[in-house]
Amino acid sequence: MHTRQQLKVVERTDAAIDPADAIAFVSDPGFGGIDVFIGKVRDLNQGRAVQGISYDLFVPLVLNGFQQLAAEVEAEFGPRLKLYVAHAKGRLAVGEVAVVVAAGSPHRDEAFRACRALIEAVKHRSPIWKQEHYVDGDSVWSEGCSLCSSVHDEHAHGHAAH
Repeated sequence: MHTRQQLKVVERTDAAIDPADAIAFVSDPGFGGIDVFIGKVRDLNQGRAVQGISYDLFVPLVLNGFQQLAAEVEAEFGPRLKLYVAHAKGRLAVGEVAVVVAAGSPHRDEAFRACRALIEAVKHRSPIWKQEHYVDGDSVWSEGCSLCSSVHDEHAHGHAAH
């Protein structure tokens, strides 16, 4: 049986995340829809100039979490999906890719909705912490999104990545 999910953490000292890998993985001759989300490090967060971000995580725990989230998305949108998640670990500069999530399915609506559901789950429920590095030399650890309250989530649109 062909693998329906590819879930990985990419150590930044070893490689960069390549969105082409996601597209290749979720492609299938029977699929008419592929949707890809690419989260990059922005240069500004809450009025502060950002130089980069460091992501910290425990790989086995994160991969188990990704597996659970992907299974939930498959249960909601059907078994014909192919899903891909890659998240960076380590330090990234402004403009670098922090996360890629992709979904392939027979129809575009399933691909759009599955990709959106998966990135939202990854962002809000994965035990991944980030440290923002500012141009002024200061660095601040942000609370992991899996620990955010629903009130905080409503105001979380100012994060520097994904």
